[in-house]
Amino acid sequence: MQLAFLGLGNMGSAMARNLLRAGHHVTVYNRSLHKAEALREQGARLAASAAEACRGAEAAVSMLADDHAASATALGDDGIAAGLPAGAIHISSSSISTACSRELAAAHRAKGQHYLAAPVFGRPDAAEAAKLLVVAAGAPELIERCRPVFEAIGRQTIVAGDQPWQANTVKACGNFMLASMLETFGEAYATVRKAGIPPQVFLDAMSATFGSPVYDGYGRAIAEGKFEPAGFALKLGAKDVRLALAAAEECGSPMPIASLLRDQFLSALAHGQGDMDWSSVALVAARAAGLPDSKPA
Repeated sequence: MQLAFLGLGNMGSAMARNLLRAGHHVTVYNRSLHKAEALREQGARLAASAAEACRGAEAAVSMLADDHAASATALGDDGIAAGLPAGAIHISSSSISTACSRELAAAHRAKGQHYLAAPVFGRPDAAEAAKLLVVAAGAPELIERCRPVFEAIGRQTIVAGDQPWQANTVKACGNFMLASMLETFGEAYATVRKAGIPPQVFLDAMSATFGSPVYDGYGRAIAEGKFEPAGFALKLGAKDVRLALAAAEECGSPMPIASLLRDQFLSALAHGQGDMDWSSVALVAARAAGLPDSKPA
């Protein structure tokens, strides 16, 4: 397929590389040119704007940090909607709000373009290995047209519904579940450490209990205090907790644990942890327990 790719952070760069490896023709745009330069060496064409990247594309994939970046890149004067041909598809893999997703869908519809939401679960190493879990939502025929894209970047595609914002709800609630796991690990580790038990002992027990690579990987990072470099920045995790709360408010669905998580992430941000991995939210519980080594490095 003729593709445009917008947003070349740790996740986006890996996704674009896998699209190139799968034989797609990819034109890339990123505000920081040096990130795009590396992909040119692997066969990508560089564009000077999002609109230029999208001209002639069958689909444009965006992987951006938040609502502001997603909206500006899609709807700005030199944005995706300005360059994407009629009948082409914008695939948003960004973790954005349901409100922003609906805004993008309406804007593309007004221009005779199509819109899918396809956020992904997985860290940069999973993105590099094309092992992401893709959660797609939108018109079924559009999802089928984009299967080659999803298969190039992920190990499985789950269809959340026929309205794009439904995929964003799945992503926000999924990241809420992951953040809840990080918080409970932090609280449990604080308690076992004060009881004189090595965190690794508790991790071994939980890994055997849950049999989950997610528990094992994040649990190990917290046990060893390895929060940098960040696979997923805490400031982005805080944003995703807010997205879950916003989706819950839209639906009239209380999420009391999400409200607690918001406050824990705010505490972590106040202690300068925004650019650390989001697993460092465990330091909030450690500080509350008075543990001596509970400050960011």
